[in-house]
Amino acid sequence: MVDGIGDASLAQAGAFVVVGGSGGIGSAIARRLALRGAVLVLAAREQVRLEQVAGSLGAACEPIDATDFDAVERLLKGAAERFGRVAGVVNAVGSIILKPAHLTSRDDFHETIARNLTTAFAVVRAAGKVMTDGGSVVLFSTVAAQVGLPNHDAIAAAKGGVSALARSCAATYASRGLRVNAIAPGLVDTPLAARLTANPRSLEASRAMHPLGRIGTVDDIAAAACWLLDPATSWVTGQVLSVDGGLSTVRGMA
Repeated sequence: MVDGIGDASLAQAGAFVVVGGSGGIGSAIARRLALRGAVLVLAAREQVRLEQVAGSLGAACEPIDATDFDAVERLLKGAAERFGRVAGVVNAVGSIILKPAHLTSRDDFHETIARNLTTAFAVVRAAGKVMTDGGSVVLFSTVAAQVGLPNHDAIAAAKGGVSALARSCAATYASRGLRVNAIAPGLVDTPLAARLTANPRSLEASRAMHPLGRIGTVDDIAAAACWLLDPATSWVTGQVLSVDGGLSTVRGMA
């Protein structure tokens, strides 16, 4: 058994596409899938880093702008044509912005929506066209879309849309066996979060917010994503899975 998601190889399932596959969480998901023998296609904007990650895993890769609907559709169509079918797709593209609404510029807001909600919509749109024989789509929301956290106004709005998108698309595509779920992490130690995690006071405050007493690791999130991608979880759809150290549901001891 690998990572608690069964011991059968994924090699025969079809291709698994990781959009944002060069990032901290995306590359961790790709590594775990590779351990299961999955056929991988990675996509991201930054070509050099993308090629490094893909090369280390023996994965195919394609640089794309994930906000481009047509580019994402071509990505999935190409994977299906090359490998027979797409068994799963993850949208691991995202951003972090910590500002109150009154200090958030129009450009800040539009960029946050584009990076988080538009990319998610582009992925499920493409999956709806290409994955006609079922499979799994995994999106990323945030704990801030489930509980009110100060200064998360724009990101909560964008990721709240992702949560709603996952539930609606799960209903739309259930009849064809296409599952759509989202993961809602707490703070995770990634390069994207370095501005928070590099500050000792901020890091300690963040740890204290999470009842389990630590922030998340990329492997915490990757394990959940791979569980949702696994055909063994074929009766799970329309869920927003909190992987947040208990932040959204648990109150620690005072």
